Formats: sequence, structure tokens, C-alpha cells
Amino acid sequence: MPAISAVRQVALSAGRDLDATLAFWQDVLGMAVHVRFDPPGIAFIMAGDVRLLFTDGLPAGTVYLDISGLDDFHASAKAAGVPFTAPPMLVHRDTEGLFGPAGESEWMAFLKDPAGNTIGLVERHPPEQQ
Repeated sequence: MPAISAVRQVALSAGRDLDATLAFWQDVLGMAVHVRFDPPGIAFIMAGDVRLLFTDGLPAGTVYLDISGLDDFHASAKAAGVPFTAPPMLVHRDTEGLFGPAGESEWMAFLKDPAGNTIGLVERHPPEQQ
């Protein structure tokens, strides 16, 4: 059995307009394009050590990104007209420490980019911020 230790790359749809999709990721989420290849019309954005690959011909996908200041980001992005499919909400109280330090809670908000990819923004809160 192989020992899988990390996610290397996530492939996401670029939709019909790679420029619009990349602009959204840069302007709304503050994530710069790492490299782009034309042709064939693909681009990569780095999320820590994970490559996000954008290309056409893929169905829309979902990626979850860690964020600090989720409530503030949601308020400012919503005020700027960014539509969210779900506002920040508690999704898990990690009492046993299955996904991080025991006692933390996990909050998420969801939005979509122009290509229809779902973006889950994830923030962990220590017990005193729940």
C-alpha cells in the first residue's frame, strides 16, 4: 500500500474564460497566478504547497482553502458584490481533535468562481472564540 502524505495538485475548471476565472482568484481571493501556458491555455495558482490547475474541459470542482479572518473577508467581499452560496457557519466542533487541536471548531463559507468551481473557505477557531 503506498504512503500518501499530501495533496500535490487540484484540477479545477477554467470555464469558457480563463482570464475571468484567474482574475476572480486574484482579485477576490488575493491568489496570484504562479505560471500560465498559452497554448494550451492552462494556468497554475499555488495554495501553499498545493498546485491549483485551471484548464477547460474539466467539470467544475471544489477546493477548500484555509483562511484567517473569515468573517471580515465575508463582510468585505459581500459588500463588494461577491456572491456567496453559504455565509460563514459552524460545520464541526472538533472535540476529539480529529482534524486539528482538540476543542477547536471549524467554520466554513462557500462561494463560486466564474467557471462554477466551488470554493470552501475554512477557518479553525480555538475554544474561546466559539
